[in-house]
Amino acid sequence: MDRVSQQVRSKIMASVRSVNGSTEQKMATLLRNNKLPTFRMQWPVIGKPDFAWPKRKVALFIDGCFWHGCPRCNRPSKSNVEFWQTKVVANRRRDIRVARRLRRDGWKVLRVWECVVEETRTLSRIRRAVASGSTKCSSRKAMSHRKGKSSNAQRR
Repeated sequence: MDRVSQQVRSKIMASVRSVNGSTEQKMATLLRNNKLPTFRMQWPVIGKPDFAWPKRKVALFIDGCFWHGCPRCNRPSKSNVEFWQTKVVANRRRDIRVARRLRRDGWKVLRVWECVVEETRTLSRIRRAVASGSTKCSSRKAMSHRKGKSSNAQRR
């Protein structure tokens, strides 16, 4: 059961914005500090990637652990459980659809959990993708990772 009224909860949730949150700002700072220039934020292609390198056709999405159901953090909501389970499943399905469409259009797609943004391997993975214009992460691997079946090669 929620501790606040439905009206208050609605106002709280309406105030949450998906653009330029603290996680995206951390990533932008990391990219700049590590000389990964020419990225664009919220590039106007399907799915609006958080970061994009349009000339290389690389799209980077930062997935919030709560909103996308990170298997590592596993912080499900304790109130309105059915609603949030449905919401997370819908977000995951949309992520897969968007990635599939971008790949069909020639884009390389990277997805990073917010909990690993500052890890060295995350920056290395982004650097490799931008330098080569490709990534090893496929839709199937992303799906199996999201189901918690990740190997070291697939982990974010």
